[in-house]
Amino acid sequence: MRWLTLQSKMLSAVAYDGSKQLLYLRFRNTGDVYRYFHFPAADYQAFLGAESKGRFFRAQIRDHFRYERMAKFNAA
Repeated sequence: MRWLTLQSKMLSAVAYDGSKQLLYLRFRNTGDVYRYFHFPAADYQAFLGAESKGRFFRAQIRDHFRYERMAKFNAA
C-alpha cells in the first residue's frame, strides 16, 4: 500500500488497499488517519480525479461508509 500526498486544505494524504477495499485518509489539521471500509475501486479513482478532495469527501465519503480512527502516525 502506497501513500499519496494530496494538495488539499482538508486532507494531507491518501492510501488505498484494493484487495480489501480499504481507503485511508490522513487529515491535515489533526494528523488523524481514518480507515473507510468497503470502499470500491471506482470510488477511489473518482476521488483521485476530483477537483476538490475535501468537497468529494464531504459529499461522497463522510456519512456513506463505515470507518474507524486509527492511531496517529506519519503517513506521508
